[in-house]
Amino acid sequence: MKILHLDSNHPLMIQELTKLGFDNTEDFSSSKAEVETYIHAFDGLIIRSRFTIDKAFLDKAINLKFIGRVGAGLENIDVDYAEQKGVKLYNAPEGNRNAVSEHALGMLLSLFNKLRTAHEEVVNGQWRREANRGHEVEGKTIGLIGYGNTGKAMARKLSGFDCEVLCYDILENVGDENARQVSLEELKSRADVISLHTPQTPETLGMINQEFIDSVTNPFWFINTARGKSVVTSDLVNGLKSGKILGAGLDVLEYEKSSFEDMFSKAQQLPEAFQYLMEADHVLLSPHVAGWTFESHVKLAQTIVDKIDRDF
Repeated sequence: MKILHLDSNHPLMIQELTKLGFDNTEDFSSSKAEVETYIHAFDGLIIRSRFTIDKAFLDKAINLKFIGRVGAGLENIDVDYAEQKGVKLYNAPEGNRNAVSEHALGMLLSLFNKLRTAHEEVVNGQWRREANRGHEVEGKTIGLIGYGNTGKAMARKLSGFDCEVLCYDILENVGDENARQVSLEELKSRADVISLHTPQTPETLGMINQEFIDSVTNPFWFINTARGKSVVTSDLVNGLKSGKILGAGLDVLEYEKSSFEDMFSKAQQLPEAFQYLMEADHVLLSPHVAGWTFESHVKLAQTIVDKIDRDF
């Protein structure tokens, strides 16, 4: 079977697939239109996020049997149409769940302890202890929205902090010894921290908006290592300005391209809300790297290999 790789991944990927008897071809530069002219020759496709795999592409991939997406989500694939055509879909949330949850926890601890401002002040000769007094996780109520791979990994890490962990998910009976499953209404009525762990779906687009923020009972800290388009940034900024949101850690942004590449690559006027996030001292930003550790680079590749090996 012939596999086309459209994005670079850990070398383990091709090494292991070759050992399993697959014929691997790499093409990291051709346009989508160019790939469509020869995709019919391949049985498998490995991608990250360079292309959207839509109906037109799938119609040309007449021999395609599977797509491996080296990441947690499948939002850049027309999942329903692929499944109609009998194409198996593999993603790898198991491969980066630990990385994402560690990053989310790191953001929370940094915000609680004002590490961003404390560092900047010390290196500039300021020694302001009272101004940098922090908060402890112990005794807080942490609300996790989405309780799949990353949500569960986050809860396991929080289990040692002597805090209460609540989870909300559209699936029933997913709570466990690390988090008690509750309704979204109960989570919003009790949480001191809300951390997002949901995929990008029509239901999650813009879910963190002014209505959501206003419906949370207590001022809260917000962490998003899931998908940027789940948050209406202007509404988030309103919450930060009003004090309803005490601080935010954002690894993902509404303004990202679907390929997760450099959002500053073209000269453009940055949105006003984003300019606020860049300047606010109670906001932490990172460039969609929560799941992109050296370790997860290996784990993601191995997860996809294992799933392909299982079925083919």
